[in-house]
Amino acid sequence: MIEIKGLTKRFGALTAVDDLSLSIGAGEIFGFIGPNGAGKSTTMKILACLLKPDAGEASVAGCDVRRHGDRIRRLLGYMPDFIGYYDDLTVDEYLQFFAAAFRLPRKTRRATIDGVLELTDLTDKRDAMVASLSRGMSQRLGVARVLIHDPKVLLLDEPASGLDPRARIEMRELLSELARMGKTLMVSSHILSELAEMCSSIGIIEKGRLVYAGSIDEAYQRVKGAERIVVRLERADDIDLVATVVAGKLAEDARVASAKPDADNPSLIRVELEPGEHGHHFLIEGVVAAGGRIAAFEPKGVNLEDAFLRLTKGAVQ
Repeated sequence: MIEIKGLTKRFGALTAVDDLSLSIGAGEIFGFIGPNGAGKSTTMKILACLLKPDAGEASVAGCDVRRHGDRIRRLLGYMPDFIGYYDDLTVDEYLQFFAAAFRLPRKTRRATIDGVLELTDLTDKRDAMVASLSRGMSQRLGVARVLIHDPKVLLLDEPASGLDPRARIEMRELLSELARMGKTLMVSSHILSELAEMCSSIGIIEKGRLVYAGSIDEAYQRVKGAERIVVRLERADDIDLVATVVAGKLAEDARVASAKPDADNPSLIRVELEPGEHGHHFLIEGVVAAGGRIAAFEPKGVNLEDAFLRLTKGAVQ
């Protein structure tokens, strides 16, 4: 549904998007990850036909962004990171305005608005003033707006930005439901745990260049390194001393790369094994032999935050 080849966009001396290529299949939720200024929003604006590329190609559902802007606008919904609302309108009036802008037939307009209100759980807010909505409700209204013309592709720039935990969960469930309806979603976010739970694939961009594109599992495999384990000791009067002794004994083992008490919680010992080592039993035996009593023992796998940190260099534009 989305094809990008060698896409480049410059603003004076700044190259915001640098020779970017990626492909997003129909029905995917594609997570677009990168620091502020990496080029995520610029890429989305080019796909939404709000900016023209300086080089390269980009298409949505086979329509070229340079030549078929009108077609793309009818099959695509774009939600920017900062949404401008008409505060003196009610929620219903706001959606009526955009339904008219997209030239939805009058005879079907009411049913369409009722449908998007129900889908985004805003039916009870139909007569509320837009200015009175909470941040979470405003973000849902933004999604309702981009759904009004039933687009096949959704570009959502930071849809969970500023939301409280409950609102983030509700937003994640809504986006997953849209994917189940067959829509293709490109979602940018800094909340990596949210993307890991709902995305079928991701792209990581840094200084305008794509450093990774593929499945989350493939990203984990690419950065998989030494296995880490957190050992929590039972509390004792001299827990600092016990943890230091236990960590020192574990660090003497050739299979252990490092073992250190946590700086903020001395009852925790953070252990990293040498690459290729996966056994845990010797650690348990080592803790007990060193005089420690284990309260919890937790292997730590690679997550999306680990993958992001290892695949990027922390560079910004």
